[in-house]
Amino acid sequence: MFKQKELVNQTVFNNEVTLFGVDPGSRYAGFGVLNLNIKNETIKHINHGVISLVDEKTFAHRLLGLSDILRGLFEKYQPDFIVVEKIFLAKNPQSAFQLGHARGVVMAEAARTRSAQGQGAHIFEYAPRSIKKAMTGQGAATKEDVQWALCRLLGLAQINQIDASDALALAWHQSQVILEQRRMNRASY
Repeated sequence: MFKQKELVNQTVFNNEVTLFGVDPGSRYAGFGVLNLNIKNETIKHINHGVISLVDEKTFAHRLLGLSDILRGLFEKYQPDFIVVEKIFLAKNPQSAFQLGHARGVVMAEAARTRSAQGQGAHIFEYAPRSIKKAMTGQGAATKEDVQWALCRLLGLAQINQIDASDALALAWHQSQVILEQRRMNRASY
């Protein structure tokens, strides 16, 4: 993992970067892809969706399916940044363990990924509460509040799936971190 300042120094010379957010899950996993033009400070929505794993027969097969689908998506979009939601404490320990396994699959596939420039993708993790606060100003905001904010920021009519909007929010947040660090770096010169 990189420190944000080092990362921006490495990517500041690239005009555009691709950000890929993942909201991991063992039954449904959300993904969101954004393009950030660093020079113009513009963000473009590329794609979003939900990976459904409910038809898989066993938990192990769901994890394998998640791995295969993510590998294909990462190969297609060749992200420079992959942003993954951190685990939060769940009321059901079994659910938390399964989520942990799914996150492991996401992290392993992310570590394998190469960007369009042939470099390894940079991997970041954020807690759900920090993403909600960044998107809405309140850490206790609802998922629907985050969804509404994203629609306005990205110019989308709607985002039908909560898992997809969570993933897009992760990618959006990383774009803002990159831009803010770039501004700070430019101000210090």
